[in-house]
Amino acid sequence: MIRDVLGSIVALAGAAAAVLSPFRDWYDGRLGRHYRIGDLFTGVTGAHPGVFASILLPFLFAAAVTVVGVLLRSRLLVALAGVVVLGFTVLWMVRQGQAAGSLTVTGDGHGLQEGVAGALGGGVLLLLGAVLMSGRRKRRSRPAEPYAAPGSASPDTWPPTREPGPSVQTSPWPEPEADPYVGPAPGPDDRPTS
Repeated sequence: MIRDVLGSIVALAGAAAAVLSPFRDWYDGRLGRHYRIGDLFTGVTGAHPGVFASILLPFLFAAAVTVVGVLLRSRLLVALAGVVVLGFTVLWMVRQGQAAGSLTVTGDGHGLQEGVAGALGGGVLLLLGAVLMSGRRKRRSRPAEPYAAPGSASPDTWPPTREPGPSVQTSPWPEPEADPYVGPAPGPDDRPTS
């Protein structure tokens, strides 16, 4: 239970970081939402797409998958969301590196910036959340076992006679065993007279 809660919190934090990352600078002062999804497959251009045609869309999809995964306690869905975030971020880095000639990290506002770090961190948090979650456990039902009476040699004998096969007694209760050290029970003629 605690693992599920902790994993869910980490996964939701990762999803939030991934969704917020396109609203920050990614490279040379350009916001992440200013990169088209198509640029990831054809090459980075200077076009500024609408919000839902930008790289934000796969991150929103990953966040929705994360929420569903947390609600269903599905480690697989949360891990899938992490792979989507990391995959699109790495694909963007490859395309941006091809367009710029190289990727650099500088402190003066040029090169990779905090938006990329937020996306990578969000993806890692999603994967970590999936690892932390215990997930759903399948309940295994035990096969029905036949009732074994106490003292019986095998479950197919009742009442317990220690002999295999069905019992020949008509009573549902076992017959009392005779004690060899005690004599026969007194009958009506054996009463003491006074």
